Amino acid sequence: MAPLIRPFAALRPATRFAAEVAAPPYDVLTSAEARARVAGKPVSFLHISKPEIDLPEGLDPHAPEVYRKGAENLKRLRDQGVLTRDRKPAYYAWRMTMGTHVQAGIALAASVAAYDANRVRKHEFTRPDKEDDRVQQIEALNAQTGPVLLAYPAAPEIDALLAAITGSAPALDIIADTGVRHELWDIADGASIEVITNAFERLPALYIADGHHRSAAASRVAAARRTSDATAGHEYFLAVAFPHHRMQILPYHRVVKDLNGLTPVAFLAAVRQRFAVEASAVPVQPAQPHEFGLYIAGQWHRLVVRPEFVPADPVARLDVSLLADRLLAPVLNITDPRRDPRIDFIGGIRGLPELERRVNSGEMACAIAMHPTHMEDLMAVADSGQVMPPKSTWFEPKLADGLLSHVLD
Repeated sequence: MAPLIRPFAALRPATRFAAEVAAPPYDVLTSAEARARVAGKPVSFLHISKPEIDLPEGLDPHAPEVYRKGAENLKRLRDQGVLTRDRKPAYYAWRMTMGTHVQAGIALAASVAAYDANRVRKHEFTRPDKEDDRVQQIEALNAQTGPVLLAYPAAPEIDALLAAITGSAPALDIIADTGVRHELWDIADGASIEVITNAFERLPALYIADGHHRSAAASRVAAARRTSDATAGHEYFLAVAFPHHRMQILPYHRVVKDLNGLTPVAFLAAVRQRFAVEASAVPVQPAQPHEFGLYIAGQWHRLVVRPEFVPADPVARLDVSLLADRLLAPVLNITDPRRDPRIDFIGGIRGLPELERRVNSGEMACAIAMHPTHMEDLMAVADSGQVMPPKSTWFEPKLADGLLSHVLD
C-alpha cells in the first residue's frame, strides 16, 4: 500500500522573487480583481493560476487557450529562473501569521489512493464544472499549483517536530500583499523525513479543510494517467497539513434581502417560536454554538436556539443547519441557500460592520451573525460520511499560491 504522504521536490520561487510571486488562491479573486492585482507584477503567480488576465477581456476563462497561456507563463518563469525546482524530495514546514494568529504545518504530497479510500476525508460536495477546470489546469501545467489545506488530528509527535524546526531561522520569510506572513523551512534530512512519514502513517485520517475541487481533480488526473507504477507523481497531490487545534475558522455570516412579506415585528414573533430572543444595545458576535446575532431595522438581537430544537445528528446540529432548518426555511421560505438569490454570504474577515452596512443601505432586510464552525464538528461530519451545508467555513489565513508547487513527472 502506498504511504499516506511522501516528500516531493518542490517547484518554488528563487528567494529574491518570492514576495512578488506569492499570490492569493485562484478562487478568491475574480478575473477583474486579478487583472488589477498584477499591474506592474510580471512574476505574480496569478499569471499562472488565472492566466485569462493575459488574454483579451471577455474571453471564457475556461477556454483552451487560457490553460495554454498558463503553461506558457509557467515555462517563462522557469526559463527566467524565477521558479526553480529542488533537486531532491523534501517536506517543508510552513508557518503563517495573520495578526495574532499563528499556525504551522507541513507541506507534503498526499496519496490519491488514500483520498479515494476516504482516509483523506471530505466534508463538501464538489461541482463537476469546477472539477473540470482544475483537471484542465493540472493537465496543462503537468503540475499542481494550489495546495490543498488539510487538518490532522491530535499528533503530539508531529507537533513537537514542527516546534523544533520552526524554532530555527526560516529558509524563506515574506509578507504577502494580503498582509499574511509566510515562513518556510526545508525538511530534507532522511531522519526527519522518516519520522514525519511514519508519524502521519499512524494517523487514522487526514481532513480536507479547503481544496475539495483540487483534490477531486487530482484523483481524476491520477485515474486517467494510472499505470502499474504506484509511485508516479500523479498518484499524489499537493497539500499542507496543519494540526486541527491550531486552525482558525472565521464565521460565515448571512444577509437576506426581504422578510418574506413579514413586518419586522411579525418576523421577530415568528422567530421566537424556536429561539430565545433578546435585544442588544451592542453588535452581537455569537460567543458559543447555537447562538446567533440578528440585525434588523437598526437593532441587534441575540438569538439562542431552544434546546428542544437541537438534534443529535452531527450535521443537523451545526449552527448553519439550525439556522436553515429553524429560521430560513420556516420563516423566510429560503429552502435552498445554495441557489436562492434572496440570501448572500459574508466572510467573517469583514466583520459585523459589513452586516450593518448591507442592512442600513436598504440592500438587505436583515443580517445574521454566525458563530464559527468548530474543527471538531467538521471532522465529526467527515467521519460520519456526510457533508456540511454550503458556506459553513471560512478559513483564515489562506495559503499562498506559488510558494510551493508539485510537478507530476
